Amino acid sequence: MIGSIFLLVILILLNAVFASAEIAVLSMNEAKLKLLTEQGNKKAIKLTKLTRQPARFLATIQVAITLAGFLSSAFAADYFAEPLVSMLLQAGIPVPVKVLNSLSVIVITILLSYFSLVFGELVPKRIAMKKAESLALSLAGILYTVSRVTAPLVSLLTVSTNGVLKLLGINPEATEEQVTEEEIRMMLSEGSQQGTIAKDETEIIQNVFDFDDTSAEQICTHRIDVLSLNYEDSLNTWEELIFNSRHTYYPVYGKNTDNIVGILNTRDYFRTSIKTKESILKNALETPWFVPENRKANVLFQEMKKSRHYFAVLIDEYGGMSGIITLHDLMEALVGDLYEEEDDLQRPEILKTDENTWNILGSASLDDVAKALDIKLPVERYDTYNGYVCDIIGRIPASGENFACEADGLMIQVHTIVNHCIGESTVQVIQKEL
Repeated sequence: MIGSIFLLVILILLNAVFASAEIAVLSMNEAKLKLLTEQGNKKAIKLTKLTRQPARFLATIQVAITLAGFLSSAFAADYFAEPLVSMLLQAGIPVPVKVLNSLSVIVITILLSYFSLVFGELVPKRIAMKKAESLALSLAGILYTVSRVTAPLVSLLTVSTNGVLKLLGINPEATEEQVTEEEIRMMLSEGSQQGTIAKDETEIIQNVFDFDDTSAEQICTHRIDVLSLNYEDSLNTWEELIFNSRHTYYPVYGKNTDNIVGILNTRDYFRTSIKTKESILKNALETPWFVPENRKANVLFQEMKKSRHYFAVLIDEYGGMSGIITLHDLMEALVGDLYEEEDDLQRPEILKTDENTWNILGSASLDDVAKALDIKLPVERYDTYNGYVCDIIGRIPASGENFACEADGLMIQVHTIVNHCIGESTVQVIQKEL
């Protein structure tokens, strides 16, 4: 009896081995398997050979599992049914022998199914899900040997399976669908929620996906915020603006701000020993690099790297300057805000003053405002907070005026208007939009 039980345990363990192998191999990271194979890992090489033909691999596993299950069922029914009937008869149960034989087979099958499901399927598969790589590699040799032994039967099953799939209108040779961007985003979101991926890492990866959908115009410094130098002004006037603003590059314009004639590099400017207009124009003024404002950020990034340009002037469809953009701006679009010394001199565009009140500049991104205030705003219609407020009042504000308005659960008090654009304002959340 003990020997029979031991043999039954062995068969259940075999079932467990192949059940766990199936889940482990299917769950293993393909990129990691490819890397191990390229590094010459023998187990990984065997595993790669098995998984090159998924249909044959699954057929091999199924043959092994089915065989182990069939043998355990047949063995249990043959060796345990008769002793069970004898025990029941000795107990004096008044039931015909034929009925007891049938009942004993049913009872043994139910008990065997329970132990097979728990110890031969569920537990091994749960372990395999958590230890996919180590289990898959450790069982690679066994699986490879079994696949060679069962090759004739597996070939027959594979041909039969492919034939049925073709009858159902499914191409068995079709390649699997590639992982989509949306699927990666979903995995990132799930990983971030579970804490396996840090929030800043998730943000950077999301920014990478958004990069090729973002235009240079969305990242640039808009023309109304660009500090430019007039070609006709004196060097003293130039230096006053440079000292007060502390930027490295300044567009130099001729007749008007749309007529950019050069880019002043302040490093070269202050390295020039002879401070005359002629020497400055010769040694510190660079030829402007113009790009269309609708150029995608990823394309512009590659172009600036290749051409070794740090600074670009964006041109709209009418040939006017719409703004300026630097490699620094593009990097911030990928990794978030980067510190610069002049940042200490600039007040933030969105500043929280108490629980429900913020000071907001008109140049702030409406998307950033919505995130900071944790409310829903029409970010698909407006890029900036200025555009949003102007639409609320239904007009272009006059320079120097101030006003108040209310919309989307916000009480907005505008304090300054500069060049018909909103400067400073105070925003109070009175009701969050659901």
